[in-house]
Amino acid sequence: MFKEISMETPVCTSSRWSTAALGAYAGLSSPELSTLVEHLRLCRGSAGRLFALRCLLETLNGFVAARFVTTLVTLALLIGVSAQVR
Repeated sequence: MFKEISMETPVCTSSRWSTAALGAYAGLSSPELSTLVEHLRLCRGSAGRLFALRCLLETLNGFVAARFVTTLVTLALLIGVSAQVR
């Protein structure tokens, strides 16, 4: 029913995508790499003083949003326990 494919059988015989390199090596040249490094430094510097805090809050938000119901139940339990302690 199914044809057995061996390790030597090419699955894809032709490329289905192309790059601007037109078949040549698509690596970065030295000027491109230095420009990229400069751009990344500029982006990192423009993030501001509170960039690390913002990243932490985004990570925390993603964690809480994925566990919304569990977070609500946990908060309700903490509020209930704290009300009982007083």
